[in-house]
Formats: sequence, structure tokens, C-alpha cells
Amino acid sequence: MPVVLDPDAAAVYKAFQDAGRPAYETLTAPEARAYYGQARFATNPEPLELARVAALAIPAPHGAIPARTHVPKEPRLQDGLSPALVFFHGGGWVIGDLDSHDVVCRQLAVEGALIVISVDYRLAPEHKFPAAADDAIAATKWIAANARELGIDAARLSIGGDSAGGNLAAVVALTARDGNGPKIAGQVLIYPATDFAMTHGSHSEPETSVLLTHSVIRWFRDHYLNGTADIHDWRASPARAKSLAGLPPAYVLTAGADPLRDEGDEYAARLKQAGVPVAYKHYPGQFHGFFTMGKLLPQANVAVREIGAWLKELG
Repeated sequence: MPVVLDPDAAAVYKAFQDAGRPAYETLTAPEARAYYGQARFATNPEPLELARVAALAIPAPHGAIPARTHVPKEPRLQDGLSPALVFFHGGGWVIGDLDSHDVVCRQLAVEGALIVISVDYRLAPEHKFPAAADDAIAATKWIAANARELGIDAARLSIGGDSAGGNLAAVVALTARDGNGPKIAGQVLIYPATDFAMTHGSHSEPETSVLLTHSVIRWFRDHYLNGTADIHDWRASPARAKSLAGLPPAYVLTAGADPLRDEGDEYAARLKQAGVPVAYKHYPGQFHGFFTMGKLLPQANVAVREIGAWLKELG
């Protein structure tokens, strides 16, 4: 599929190239995390002021899972309780943390008029699959069980994330449907990774190897998975689930210059075929990762507003 970057996306891509930043796959995981963490200062918008931002420690078998609560000034209260979005950050299961996605979580809290809880799941390669999925599931279950104490309406609890975080949100939705989790009101899948087989056309098109390159995806995969057998496990590749029927309403976002484009598009189509209400938005001239770059890319802020509006429509 021919891909032409929007002028602002092309300019950002050129700036990254001109900066001469090393490719993640040439670095150790800690080095890659440091580079990724620094990049946010150049790309994230100014953080919105909220009523409250607080650290949260979620109990888990291996110890506490760090999380962060973002409470907007005007949440949509019913009987004193707010809807909520449990958010899982992107970064290939290897990089990213609460700080890398703090600004976009603040934006989602304001635009959706709800509480956003960002979850700092364990990262690979120190913690291989299924550690991240286990943490995402455990955190969501705990938040639902303690919703009232957190000021949250458990009947209006949604999940979401970008890239690897979109993968984890899809896995949590499947797990909850199958009886190992709470009822989920909606799932926000922002250019999600859904199939580790990586055989879709967008994984081999030169035009999609932008920032999230074909080689760095393999680096992420090899850090996260224990071996090729994990590819077929739906907790790694949610597209491998036998059925997508009965899942909560979904908002699926894809970008044109993205190796994950085709698998996200196919997952949205399969959700629709299974009878799941789906809002699908494609940004043909943007690249993978644009969603958090609202300082440089206006389409990122448009995307946040549209997701916020969709979350409001859920109730």
C-alpha cells in the first residue's frame, strides 16, 4: 500500500534521522529506555493540569505493580463515582513507563472526563512473556475490585493502550470475557500489536519502516517472547483467539506508515464480523508512535479528542 507521510510527520521523521539517534536494536534494553524517555521532552505537549495525580501500588503475587492515577477537574460523576480508563503504555514490552505516557494520560483524562490509571507492568527482557500480560490482568482486576475506594464506577471501567499497550488491552478484554476478569465497558486499541507471526503485508513494505522499523520490531519480539511457540499463544497474539465474539465495544486506531497497520485493520474487521461494536479510525499520513507527539503533530491531539468523545459515548 503506497504511503505518503503528512508534511508534519515527514518533518518529524527527518528530524529524528538528522539527530543521528542510535537504533534501539543496537542498544541494551536499559540504554533504549533512557533514549525513549528523553525523546518525550521534544515531542509531548505541555502536561495539562489535573485535579490530582497520585502514585498507586497495586498488589500482585510478585510484589506491587506501580501505577499512576490521573483525576481530571471535571469527571463525569454518577452517584459520586467517575468512569475510568486503565491504560497500558506502549514501547514493545521493553521500553516505556509511567512518565513516557503521563502527558497523553492527562489528555485522555480531560478529553474523556474520566479517571485514567496508567499501569507500569513488568518489562522484558528481565521479565519475559507472559509477565506483562499477567500484570495487566492483575491490575485491571484489582482496580475493578477496589473501584469505589478509587472513586471509580466499576460499571464504566474501560481499558486501553498504544502499540504493546494495545496488545495488553486486547488480552485483558479476552481474559475478562472468558471469566478471569471484571466486566469491561470498552477497549481502546491504538495501533495495537495483535499477531506476532508478523506475516501481514505492512511488515515488509519499505514505507512502513518509519521509527518503528521492521528490525526493531523483531528486537522487541525477541526480548519479550521465550521462543516461537509463544507466537501462537493468544495472550501474546490476541488475533490467535478462536473467537472475538462477546468482547466489549472497541475503538481501533491505525496509522499508514506502521508495520502494525494491517494486523490492526484486520483485528478491527474481525471484531465487527464477530458482532462487536467498533469505531475504526485510520491516519494514512502518520507513523507508528505519533499518538504521544502532540507537541509536533496536530493529528495526535485530534486522535486524543476523538477517543475522549468515544469514551464519553460509552456512558
